[in-house]
Amino acid sequence: MSQEVLTPERLYRGVVEYDGTELLGFQIQSQGRTVQGEIENVLQQLLQRPVRVIGAGRTDAGVHATGQVVAFRAPWKHATEDLFRAVNALLPEDIAFRQLDIAPEGFHPRFSAIKRCYRYQIGLWPGHSPLRARYAWELGPNLDIETMRRAALPLVGVHDFATFGQPPQGDITIRQVFSIELIHESPWLYLDICANAFLRRMVRTMVAALVQAGQGHRSIEEIAALIQARDRSQSPPPAPAKGLILTHVFYPPDEAIKHDPTRSTHP
Repeated sequence: MSQEVLTPERLYRGVVEYDGTELLGFQIQSQGRTVQGEIENVLQQLLQRPVRVIGAGRTDAGVHATGQVVAFRAPWKHATEDLFRAVNALLPEDIAFRQLDIAPEGFHPRFSAIKRCYRYQIGLWPGHSPLRARYAWELGPNLDIETMRRAALPLVGVHDFATFGQPPQGDITIRQVFSIELIHESPWLYLDICANAFLRRMVRTMVAALVQAGQGHRSIEEIAALIQARDRSQSPPPAPAKGLILTHVFYPPDEAIKHDPTRSTHP
């Protein structure tokens, strides 16, 4: 009798772009469309078996991405390029893989990451722009951008950011913000924020605080005091999700990623 030859599983790593407008975030939910759910559905169609996809960041409902990183194990017997084309052919219009390759054993999209970057987009045009508003917080032309830049300086560095968000798990709220850059390209204002990791809603809450400074509602000293307060009740409501984009996740070189048998790629 001939025995069926089983295709070995390989660990795939992908960079995913999505328009989060109609999505309930990255993480799979009991109801509603999510990035993880849509990708897992497509992989199950192709492989005829369940596949668990994990991501670098659990973006909230309405948040977009150009550089979300995912990983999954799959027994695909054809070329990686064929899997890349097949997945993209089946994914809905608002989700697409930009890259797909084989990851080294031990790679984990979240735990291997050393730096994450988000961009927040603010619209400085007067009135309402229906097309541009899909990806921006419309605030008009009267923000004091230079004051916002100065207010951002105390937020850079290693701090307890408990005022600005909740930890995804556990209770550690200390993070290292590497940089906050405000780029004014009229009629847009971009806030590029990079850190080793973020708390839930941390970026949007930081943006909201800086906007308050730019509108004259909080002083630079009051923004700095928010860090010392370590009190979520003192934070402003987070900026709208539609202006936020996960742009990059950075990792060590593949040869520096070590296999940890205690850490599964299937959480």
